[in-house]
Amino acid sequence: MVDHRRLGRELELFHADPLSGAGLPIWLPAGAAARHAIEEYVRELERRAGYQHVYSPPLGKRELFERSGHLPYFAEDMYPPMRISEDDEFVLRPALCPHHCLVFGARGRSYRELPLRIGELGGMYRSERSGVLGGLSRVRAIWLNDAHNFCALEQVGAEVADILALIRTAHAALGVRPAGFRLSLRGPGEKYVGDEQEWNRAENLLREALDAAGQPYVEAAGEAAFYGPKIDIQIQDPAGRESTISTIQLDFDKAARFDLSYMDSKGQARRPVIVHRSLVGSMERLFAYLIEVHEGAFPLWYAPVQLEVLPVGPEQHDVAVAFARTAVEAGLRAELAPDGSLGARVRAAARRRVPYAAVIGAREAAEGQVSLRLRDGRSLAPMPAASALALLTESVAAHSAELLPAV
Repeated sequence: MVDHRRLGRELELFHADPLSGAGLPIWLPAGAAARHAIEEYVRELERRAGYQHVYSPPLGKRELFERSGHLPYFAEDMYPPMRISEDDEFVLRPALCPHHCLVFGARGRSYRELPLRIGELGGMYRSERSGVLGGLSRVRAIWLNDAHNFCALEQVGAEVADILALIRTAHAALGVRPAGFRLSLRGPGEKYVGDEQEWNRAENLLREALDAAGQPYVEAAGEAAFYGPKIDIQIQDPAGRESTISTIQLDFDKAARFDLSYMDSKGQARRPVIVHRSLVGSMERLFAYLIEVHEGAFPLWYAPVQLEVLPVGPEQHDVAVAFARTAVEAGLRAELAPDGSLGARVRAAARRRVPYAAVIGAREAAEGQVSLRLRDGRSLAPMPAASALALLTESVAAHSAELLPAV
């Protein structure tokens, strides 16, 4: 069975060390390179969709989380407050939404600014029991692709539809294959905030958005957040276990808790509705899934090393060095592998899941060409070095899930 923990060790993507602590993985250079590529892609995808990105601290005063409702309703999943002085207690945040409410409230807002889409790839912390921790799939320090879209009530349906479209785009580029959509609702005996009318309105808005998109889904009572219902997009690991990778949540509660308002077209103060959303979830859970679904062979655009340059012999070394340098300057993650037999180096690159190897022999060096070999065993005819780089950089720019562009 494919296991991201084993592949993570073999491919040197991440490391778990007892000195760091359970559920606190360390991203190694290869894993960090892949993660950085995905973070850049998602941030740019959001920017083009009208999101404004912020940075906020991973902890805040106790009063912040009392106001947000997390301490009253979510305390068992949080770390204990840290007393700094007699008057100051700080808490590691379990979510980013309280800080994003402070962003909205930093100044007065007009209806002309809505929807106001505040995005962040930020850290948050959950006090998970040691028995449920595992690799990257369940951790204590979480880096979440998160956003909070502050809307007028009449904008919510269109906003949810736009988010669903963005999720589909991101999933296609990453190679995510959803196992199903879930409408997560209130359940009996649970603690929820807000009144019945607001919950019914929020649930109906999400149903209408899914129906309008023609998206099949199941309803799951008891899976809602304490402040509102949500659409959860599920994935499945090789053992058949489901988890949530992307989510859209409606919140009629926090705007009132933080006394947030905007001025409508008639000059009246109105409460915004907050849409919590994550296109790809946390970097940890996302990579646990991607490592397994791709068996470590990531698409070219976020492979840790995209191109390995292989001179056949010492005579081609200088040409290979120059080609590798040009590849790096063109934006590719390229490395030189000069030592050992050519066959052994080609096989080693494939074992490391490097998408392309560029072989430079005497003929290629003399004619300014390279021969590209793909990790799946295919080979391309020798081509000019500039054409080879163009092939790779165009595929990376397109965020293609295929090694070779469609003919």
